[in-house]
Amino acid sequence: MNLEEGNTAAPAPSEVLDRNIKEFAPETKDRPFMERLLDGVLQKQQDLDAVITKAAPEWPLEKISRVDRNILRIGLYELLFSDRSEVPAKVAINEAIELGKNFGGESSGRFINGVLGSVYKELGEPGKEETSTKKHRKRTAPLVPYEQMPIERKGGAVVYAIHGDDVYVALVHDVFGHWTLPKGGIEDAETAEEGTAREIRQELGLTAEVREKLGENEYVASNPEKGKIRKHVTYFLMESPFTDIVLEEKGGLDDARWFKLADILDLNFYHDILPIITKAINILLNPGDRQKA
Repeated sequence: MNLEEGNTAAPAPSEVLDRNIKEFAPETKDRPFMERLLDGVLQKQQDLDAVITKAAPEWPLEKISRVDRNILRIGLYELLFSDRSEVPAKVAINEAIELGKNFGGESSGRFINGVLGSVYKELGEPGKEETSTKKHRKRTAPLVPYEQMPIERKGGAVVYAIHGDDVYVALVHDVFGHWTLPKGGIEDAETAEEGTAREIRQELGLTAEVREKLGENEYVASNPEKGKIRKHVTYFLMESPFTDIVLEEKGGLDDARWFKLADILDLNFYHDILPIITKAINILLNPGDRQKA
C-alpha cells in the first residue's frame, strides 16, 4: 500500500524509509518509532484524508501538493493516534510545520499550521503545556565542529542531449514530489568526473561525457562509524546521446525522463539545486557557450 493511490510503480514506503535512514541517519536509535509512525499513517490513511478534507474544505485533497498532503497525514496521525507521552500534541504540530518549511513550498508552513491548528482546537487543545521527551535526550557523543567532520564525495549532473532542433535535459523524480538531478557516491580511486559518469550510467542507463563543472554544495549526514559527515556534491554539465532512460530500481526515485529545456522552468525543484540548474540553462540556451563547454 502506498501513500499515494494510483502510483503502482513507486517503491514501497518501507523501502524509501530504509533508503533515507541509510543515507541521512544510519546511526539513529529512532528507527522503531519511524516504522511505527509509517505503518500507522498507512493504516489510517483513509481516516486522515477525511480529517484533512473536513479541516480544509476549500482545498480538495487532490489539489494539495503531495509534500503538504503527506506532512499533514503524519502530523494528524501523531495528533490523533500517537502516544502523547512520546509526542505531545503541540510538538507534533510544530514538527509538521518545520517539515513544511523545509520540504514544501513558500506557503506550506502556514497552510499546515492552519489545518493542524484547527484540528487541535476541535480537540480542545490537549496537552497545551506538554513537551516531548524525545527533545531532551542526553547527547551520547561530543559535537564535532563542522570543519573537522570527514568528507564524503558525491557527484551529480545536469545531463543534456541534442535531438533535432531541441535541447533536452534528463531529470529524476523523487517520492517527495520534486524533480531533481541524478547523483551518487564517488569512490576513492575515482575523479569526480569519472565517478559522476559512472553514476549516470547506473542510475539512468545513459553514457554521458562531462562538458563543464557547474558548481558544488554540501550537506551534513550521520555515519555509524564516523558520526557526522559532510557530503560534498560536485555538479557537472554532461552531454549524452538522446536515448531511452532506464531508471535504476532503488528506493526514493519513482520516475525519470527527458524534458525539453523550455519546459523545465515550471517544475518543482529543491531550492539548493536551483543555482546549478539556472547556470546550466544559461549555458545551454547559448550555442556558443555550449560549444565552448
